[in-house]
Amino acid sequence: MQAKNNSPEAQDKCIVRLLLYHFGVNLPVMIFSYPVFRYMGMQSSLPLPSWNIILTQIMFYFILEDFIFYWGHRILHTKWLYKHIHSVHHEYATPFGLTSEYAHPAEILFLGFATIVGPAITGPHLITLWLWMVVRVLETVEAHCGYHFPWSPSNFLPLYGGSDFHDYHHRLLYTKSGNYSSTFTYMDRIFGTDVGYRKLKALKSREFEDSYEQKKQ
Repeated sequence: MQAKNNSPEAQDKCIVRLLLYHFGVNLPVMIFSYPVFRYMGMQSSLPLPSWNIILTQIMFYFILEDFIFYWGHRILHTKWLYKHIHSVHHEYATPFGLTSEYAHPAEILFLGFATIVGPAITGPHLITLWLWMVVRVLETVEAHCGYHFPWSPSNFLPLYGGSDFHDYHHRLLYTKSGNYSSTFTYMDRIFGTDVGYRKLKALKSREFEDSYEQKKQ
């Protein structure tokens, strides 16, 4: 991954801002959105839903979230919105786990809509909502952690982005970065906004193969 490290001061800044955002933005959103979920049919009592229902709903949330997030994120990379809003998230050219939620309050609300719209329209059981939120947070932390582990989901799940995919997005200028997807990268593949990344991956793969062949000789 990237070689540049974030200073302790930069990490402290991130932690302080996250605490402010969680209590000043996320908490009010959760409080005010609860009646919406209840109105749409969310249940919190027994019996619990079957795993088939839970997994089907979460898969639907991923597909819908990826579609909405892609377009929202791409819009945030237009000149004015990037300068005044999205540039906050890109203050960390070398992201680490906590920077996954480090963003302008307007962006938290704007892109956060992609995460909650699925549960809002389906009215899931509370346990399904909790599982979705946990999985979604773990995914975005992994995408920003800066490390590609042998057990990373991108090694096993087709079209899963992961940290390598998202690191490329943070490295380049906002007008050329591409890789706008959230979890699965099908939208970037369809609209060709991952071409630069795929070319770089192919180049690195050829260089590795050439180096391996030279060592064998």
